[in-house]
Amino acid sequence: MSDAPLSELPLRDELPLLGIAAWSGTGKTTLLERLLPGLRARGLRVAVIKHAHHAFDVDQPGKDSHRLRQAGAEPMVVASRARIALMLETPEREEADLAELVEMVAPRAPDLVLVEGFKAWPLPKLELYRDDVGKPLRAAEDPWVKAVASDTLLPLPAGVAALDLNDLERLADWVAEWPARWPEERHPRREGLPA
Repeated sequence: MSDAPLSELPLRDELPLLGIAAWSGTGKTTLLERLLPGLRARGLRVAVIKHAHHAFDVDQPGKDSHRLRQAGAEPMVVASRARIALMLETPEREEADLAELVEMVAPRAPDLVLVEGFKAWPLPKLELYRDDVGKPLRAAEDPWVKAVASDTLLPLPAGVAALDLNDLERLADWVAEWPARWPEERHPRREGLPA
């Protein structure tokens, strides 16, 4: 399965998006887990949309919501004072539709939506790169990569910022500044790409 676009992704003024793209094993989730407290401390409300490459379940067998979902409730919404969970069965789909997921978080009006995975979708991205993962750098072929955070120095295309993957404060600063840069940076770069 791929995470190729199923529909067009609207890049609206009021909803800054930033993809966190990397090969499996690079540490996307670990980095987000470390970045989120710093972004919150900088005053940002950040939504995260995470791509999963396999079947997953947020519900637990034996719980009322699981029993009702198994009985055919679609969608199944569980709500309390503290949180809401919406579970939709989508067996007819080959892959998740990022545009639909963005529309689900938009009403909450976050300052920034970080998108983990969905690397084939056309949206601005921060690429994470570790040489020891043994996979190629995507920035040269993907005009949507705006910065690369790496643990080594890399030759990057013109217009792509180089960030130190181990400098959490600088990474948090760069990501926190993204909503202000969004209006100008929400398009693919043209320079520095192969002819």
